[in-house]
This record gives sequence, structure tokens and C-alpha cells, in this order.
Amino acid sequence: MRGLADNLVNQQVISVWVRDPRMQKNDFWHAYLDYEICLHTNSLSFTRKISSVRRRYSEFVWLKQTLQKNSLLMVKLPKLPPKNPFFSLNNAKQITERMKGLQRFLELTLKSSLLLSDSCLHLFLQSDLIIDQMEACAAGRTHYTVEQAVLRCGRALRRFHSLDDQQENQSEDRETSSSECPVFLESSSVVAEGAETNVVVDPAP
Repeated sequence: MRGLADNLVNQQVISVWVRDPRMQKNDFWHAYLDYEICLHTNSLSFTRKISSVRRRYSEFVWLKQTLQKNSLLMVKLPKLPPKNPFFSLNNAKQITERMKGLQRFLELTLKSSLLLSDSCLHLFLQSDLIIDQMEACAAGRTHYTVEQAVLRCGRALRRFHSLDDQQENQSEDRETSSSECPVFLESSSVVAEGAETNVVVDPAP
């Protein structure tokens, strides 16, 4: 039975992308970047198999701190890209490096079966709740459950399985919402703990 369970875990694949940085303005003087997180999976750990949300760097920091606290230091969390006091919203190289670091952080986090059981991780990846709402929902202080918060976020998404699919649907995709993740510049398949990790880099559109 143990061997069968291990095989099932190893066959569960979680693919995650961090892409599409966008500038958001709080007011005339203050702005920040957020990033689209696209997730595709066949893992039984997830309520939704395809999802897309937007998160900013400070929310990644909250996620790491929360997961570390909830795991009671039983898991060493991967590193986030360091906070740079000279980070520029107009510096494409800095933005690209940060996106790669954020994606790597999620890839490694999703390989831990212990962290996959944390409700805060699922709310971060698959809901549109802000930090206070995620904390309240995970603690059972909201009128909705974690599953309900995940299911009400966004709409059904689809995944391209090959470059041919991308090219065939390119004209149609120009009219679709960016939340549908039509084209991915970078992709990675993260297999549950104990299995291999495959990374595929697609050519730029």
C-alpha cells in the first residue's frame, strides 16, 4: 500500500508560471508591480486544476513567513529573491530576475507535501483574497471556506499543450483576457516530493 501511495504522489504534476508583470498605482506618487501566477495541475491537493491570480512581492514575503510559522520549522523554506532598495519599476532586467526568483520559490515550495497541506498556500495561489482575508479564512473566521474562496476566483482556464496549439490559436488568443494565461514565456513542471522536476522554456511569442 505504501508503494502504491508513493507512485500516486509521483504521478501528480503541478506546473506553475510567474509572468506578466504590471504596474499598479496606489495614488499619483506610489506604484508597485504585481505578477500573474498561473497554475495547472492534476494533483488531488488542489480544488481547482487550472487557475490564475495576481500577487505582488510583499504577498510572497507574507506567504513565506506564514508557511514557515505554520510548519513549526519542520521545513526549510526556499529563498525569495532579495528585496532590493534600488529596485526600479522601469528596469526590465531587475523585473525579469525577480520573476525568475519568485517562480523558483514557488517551484521548490510546491515540492513539499507538508506545505501542500497548508490552506494559506492554496488561498495565495488560487484565490483573489488579500492578506487579512486569507488569514481569516484559513483560521475559519469567515463565512466562506477555503474551498469556496478558491472556487469563486476567476473563471475556467485552459492550457496549451504544444507550440503548434499556440500558433493555431494565436489570433483567437489576442482577444482573450490575460487572466486566461494564453501564452507562457517560461514554464516548469513541478512534480510532488520525491519525483523529478522538468523545466521547459518555450520560445518567446
